[in-house]
Amino acid sequence: MTDQTRVARPVPRRGRDRNLVDVRPDWPGGPLPALVRANVPDVDLAGWLAGHRAEVDELARHAGAVLFRGFAVAGADDFRTVMAALSGDVLSYGERSSPRSRVTEGVYTSTEHPADQPIVLHNEQSYTVTWPLRIVFHCEVEPAAGGRTPLADSRRVLARLRPETVAEFERRGVLYRRNYLPGISLSWQTAFQTDSRAEVEAYCARALIDVEWVGEAQLRTRQVRPAVRRHPVTGERTWFNHALFFHVTSLPEDVSAGLRAALAEEDLPYQTAYGDGTPLPDDVLAELRAAYAAETRSFAWRQGDVLLVENMLAAHAREPFTPPRRILTAMSDPVAAPELTATGPVTGGAA
Repeated sequence: MTDQTRVARPVPRRGRDRNLVDVRPDWPGGPLPALVRANVPDVDLAGWLAGHRAEVDELARHAGAVLFRGFAVAGADDFRTVMAALSGDVLSYGERSSPRSRVTEGVYTSTEHPADQPIVLHNEQSYTVTWPLRIVFHCEVEPAAGGRTPLADSRRVLARLRPETVAEFERRGVLYRRNYLPGISLSWQTAFQTDSRAEVEAYCARALIDVEWVGEAQLRTRQVRPAVRRHPVTGERTWFNHALFFHVTSLPEDVSAGLRAALAEEDLPYQTAYGDGTPLPDDVLAELRAAYAAETRSFAWRQGDVLLVENMLAAHAREPFTPPRRILTAMSDPVAAPELTATGPVTGGAA
């Protein structure tokens, strides 16, 4: 069995917890996500985690994601307490690519995207040089219908791609082109959380991003990142990028067609290519979509659920939904890219 296909091992349970909490690494019919379920009401998740952190870490790294269900988690404050039990380094949301609202320190709403549109599978902030090792979700209000958060094991996605496809991405990398266009995409002020062009330029210099100001309001950026990275703890190779997510063809067909009709290629809000600027071929995009689709798993949210996703090992998405639905999110444990060795950490300023 290779590191691409291994599955989660059961987490040992102490005698006093045997009837309190049940651990199922093969739920719901596969290893993603594993389920940790409270069997009695009002079990404090943060308190339980305090005594089981090592076991949960192991389970998460094997399975890619862990769903905690049936625990007493009722809103942002409880969720923040759970995050403190999971990590001593809960992050703020910098270099933004989607609209979110801050709820409390380190806790945000999930992406505020129209309810009738899907969000494609992706690994959070894989386009940056400092990304969260984990992203965690909490279901405060379960959807009336739809609204699942599909998952795909990024190790298995990589294993499904043709060796020649992977080799081409590893040789060239992924180019991310972004335009911050008022009224069309996030403004640069929102994305970088500052009104200072100088702060944006300083941040981008540290983050290995090329900056171009276009007129009075528009910012255009370019950055090249690897398509494959290694998990810093397990050492596993994983498909970790936004090559498909940021490609204009991943938008709903009518939205994609409208943008391409209204804007020049260089002005699209998001677009990806090989690192040398060569467009991604249609057959490669289709191969990526097929690999993600083959590995996609999902479950229906229940109020109070907490979902821990190992961000480098599992991609996440969002289905369309019928309101109401309120999912909170938090990120933790920053990982710095190896290419930052010469420039130092990306902190402060516009981050």
